[in-house]
Amino acid sequence: MRGVAAGIACALALGGCVNLTAPPRSATRPTSKLTQAQATHEYPSPLPPRQSAAGASATPVQAIDAFATAYINWTAASVTADARALAAHSIGQARSMMSLTAAETAQDYELQRGGIANRGTVEAIAPLLSSRDRYVVVTRELTTATNTSAYQGLRPGWHLAIATVSRLRPGRWVLSGWQPES
Repeated sequence: MRGVAAGIACALALGGCVNLTAPPRSATRPTSKLTQAQATHEYPSPLPPRQSAAGASATPVQAIDAFATAYINWTAASVTADARALAAHSIGQARSMMSLTAAETAQDYELQRGGIANRGTVEAIAPLLSSRDRYVVVTRELTTATNTSAYQGLRPGWHLAIATVSRLRPGRWVLSGWQPES
């Protein structure tokens, strides 16, 4: 019987199924981030710091209305500063988008040269039925220009955006996502 067990163990070892010379695997987690990365091919990173905003509103709709109103009302001279202010008053994707907008508009020669401006009103804000903390925002806007005829005769247009809000603490809401759809 001993010979049979030894033969099976030898066959398994030679077949690669069992390594009898390796130390037993530990059931404990890797001891360092590097060890964990080597074992899982993923390097664990710390959670990002909690974001804060320069201002917050008492309700989600107030936060959306304030953001959307500032977002749609700008001039060539104010658009970069307006985008920076929106970035400071938002978090997450909305902050990233406004920071990128500020950087792009600061370098936009045609925008400045054309004297382009946008004016509008927020016409409706309604909860998105299938999604928590997301809202549909409808605006009516008109783009004009003082130094080009490119926008001459343009009529006001309806626009739609999806806004996401986040609660910073009870009674303090900020925009965390802004997705223009039209």
